[in-house]
Amino acid sequence: MLYFSPVKSIVVVFVVLFGLLATIPNFFSKEQTDSWGDWIPRLVLGLDLQGGVYLLYQVDQDEYRSRRLKELTAEVREALLRGGDRIGYTGLGVRGDRVQLTIRDNARIEEARERLEPLVNPLVSSLLSVTGGSAVNEFELSQSGGSTFQFQFTEEGFDERIRGIVSQSIEVIRRRIDELGTTEPSIQREGTDRILVEAPGLDDPQLLKDLIGTTAEMTFHMVDTSVSAEQAEQTRPPSGSVVLPSIDTAGPPSYLVEDTPMLTGEDLVDAQTTFEHQTNEPVVSFRFNTSGGIKFANITEQNVGRPFAIVLDGEVISAPVIREPIRGGAGIISGSFTVESANNLAILLRAGALPAKLIINEERTVGPSLGQDSLDAGQAATIIAGVAVIAFMLATYGMFGVFSNVALMANLFLIMGILSTIGATLTLPGIAGIVLTVGMAVDANVLIYERIREEARQGRSTINAIDAGYRRALSTILDANITTLIAAVILFSMGSGPIRGFAVTLAVGILTTVFTSFVFSRFLIAQWVHMRRPKALPI
Repeated sequence: MLYFSPVKSIVVVFVVLFGLLATIPNFFSKEQTDSWGDWIPRLVLGLDLQGGVYLLYQVDQDEYRSRRLKELTAEVREALLRGGDRIGYTGLGVRGDRVQLTIRDNARIEEARERLEPLVNPLVSSLLSVTGGSAVNEFELSQSGGSTFQFQFTEEGFDERIRGIVSQSIEVIRRRIDELGTTEPSIQREGTDRILVEAPGLDDPQLLKDLIGTTAEMTFHMVDTSVSAEQAEQTRPPSGSVVLPSIDTAGPPSYLVEDTPMLTGEDLVDAQTTFEHQTNEPVVSFRFNTSGGIKFANITEQNVGRPFAIVLDGEVISAPVIREPIRGGAGIISGSFTVESANNLAILLRAGALPAKLIINEERTVGPSLGQDSLDAGQAATIIAGVAVIAFMLATYGMFGVFSNVALMANLFLIMGILSTIGATLTLPGIAGIVLTVGMAVDANVLIYERIREEARQGRSTINAIDAGYRRALSTILDANITTLIAAVILFSMGSGPIRGFAVTLAVGILTTVFTSFVFSRFLIAQWVHMRRPKALPI
């Protein structure tokens, strides 16, 4: 086992050199490495090391429940009016936590139930839910008094909806923060209805909160010109219309628009900040997908001369008059924008709308000075642990302790190099994982060297003792590291935040430890034996 072919020797040296070269950029400032090229790998420091923003969001379940019941009311109305064959009803509306209505004609109760039955909305639950991936109904349809129907959330259906909202919100938030250019944000689920957002290095927490907190639900409505918005506010808006405030300071303070949107932002595929040619004012240009472009063209063709309101989160951004049919699936949102506000709106529209309102449950801002203190403490702990281990190995095993310490340094370089290459985020728990790996790395060498000593005491020659020591210690080393690796995998899969950071560094450290302790240290000893041909073991 002490023989290394030229190919194996080259591979071992190449792996160690890779770790060294991939680690070196971390000793220089980010400005210096950026000038070398974008491909240069660097470790990304976590929130606790470089400062940043910590936000814990929670889905506003009451708001979502209320909005979903209103949507269900509209769906019930549409189902009973389907195809012009109207089924008469009365009392349709939200009553507390349910939607209720009464069918007027008792002869059509069964027909009404057949139309309403599909609205229970079967959902496929996630594998992690209580139902384990089986179908659950979002609503339960009940009947009382013969002609009165009620829709109410099922517990399983509502929980599944919340899980889906969290998953969708995570993706939307990730796209928004990526557009912002924040370094390696951490966005993950916390519990059943919370989302943890960590943005290391961000120096404007309010901007992050504004981007995440905005629902960004864009809809397009026709403006109702039958009466003015002021008259509608003083009396009562016409049926099917609603008064919405305007954020465009160049126009009226409010608009009377049709309640049902003609088009939604779900068909948007792009939004960019541009400048209007004549006034040079910032505007937001948007583009629909194919189906949205066709609908947009039909709407503008049928409503030439009418104002067309663009609504974002219940506020009118702009209400231009349709001068001619707009074909090609593109348009422009103009208003009293600054370059920054237009850019933020474009980011929100590109990222998509949040499926529900999120409320801030917890907020923390970590300053860079606190992060630097944490980084210094972690570095000091690593150095002290490394020096203590190196001193122990030298005092206990002499020349073989030197080989072990060289392998330990190679192990640290490999860990840092791999973490830099994969773009991992280094946190304080991650540093703890590295410190733990330092002890685990020499532990394997201790097993090997003690086995070599036993073989030498039994009268084996130097080469045979070394060979037998490595061969017989291998199974023990693998058993110990595989069980630890299993624990690291479980921590990563079931943990979150700092726990996952610890698990990543621990898992990488285990793999590099096996390589450096069993392969690289054996390679060093093999070269030493080949050059010195010792008669006795200096151990």
